[in-house]
Amino acid sequence: MQVILKEDVINLGYKDDVVTVKDGYGRNFLIPTGKAVIASESARKVLAENLKQRAHKLAKIKTDAEELAAKLNGLTLTMGAKTSATGTIFGSVNNIQVAEELAKKGFEIDRKTIVIKDSIKEVGTYKAIVKLHREVSAELTLEVVSE
Repeated sequence: MQVILKEDVINLGYKDDVVTVKDGYGRNFLIPTGKAVIASESARKVLAENLKQRAHKLAKIKTDAEELAAKLNGLTLTMGAKTSATGTIFGSVNNIQVAEELAKKGFEIDRKTIVIKDSIKEVGTYKAIVKLHREVSAELTLEVVSE
């Protein structure tokens, strides 16, 4: 089943993408929650017209994302965590804590756009990726230290 996404869906696609999903996922989740519509011919024509009219706005959004990525690339966040004597963190550092630390620095980033590949359970240096736009992402360095 092909659907047109009305908003970004993580691990599936971005707003206004035409994606193929399993029938049950489309009928039981995406369409009832308003995240997608069925990709009929008329819906595709409306989508094409809307994209044509919004091309200028989308270019500005991408430019803003690139400017923010330039500020974020190479940024190092130092995060304190409670640790044991061996350097193991009680719990773990996750994207919510990274978003809060970015907010302290003046960057309002949605926590859902922050991707940490490895779980952070020890003191050390890690990498995190912030997906700002479908074509723009920034890489952060996370330094986890003991409090």
